[in-house]
Amino acid sequence: MKMNRYSPTEFIKNMYSLLLTKLIFRQARFIRRPIYIRGKKSILGGKGLTTGRYCRFDLNGIEPTLFIGDNCEFGDFTHIVALKKVEIGNNVLIASKVFISDTSHGKYKEQDVDLPSVAPNLRKKISQPVKIGENVWIGENAVILSGVTIGNGCVVGANSVVTKDIPNNSIAVGSPAKVIKVFKNNEWRRV
Repeated sequence: MKMNRYSPTEFIKNMYSLLLTKLIFRQARFIRRPIYIRGKKSILGGKGLTTGRYCRFDLNGIEPTLFIGDNCEFGDFTHIVALKKVEIGNNVLIASKVFISDTSHGKYKEQDVDLPSVAPNLRKKISQPVKIGENVWIGENAVILSGVTIGNGCVVGANSVVTKDIPNNSIAVGSPAKVIKVFKNNEWRRV
């Protein structure tokens, strides 16, 4: 088995990132640079966390709002918005270019909805918690929207948009994401 070797420049970049990881995020395994964090005080957990490059975390910076379990891995360009609460369980694998948000600009259901004549950035931010269980794999370019719970042992397919809860041990794909398989009696079965 042939191992990938880093170029000298890549090796230096990784050593720099590792040094900063151990100085700034002591509990993390490896935080690749560059990374953008607005509101670092709002992050709890993250023991053994590994991130790719260009990850972005938009947090309120006042109170804990992003809870990261142990041994999670986030791919390049992962973007998480946690103004109130995003909880990520242990051993979660997130591919590149995944967007997770507990917040939307405006209210579009029930009464007192926002008007289309108001600019989106002037609409009130509405936040509902997001919970991602343990041992979850989220595929490339997936979007997890506010108010969603993804159960333990789930797989979210690439390019999926999760708008509703996904039960434990399920595979969900599509836009909007729908459960296509569940794990029962030691095998994956189509729904």
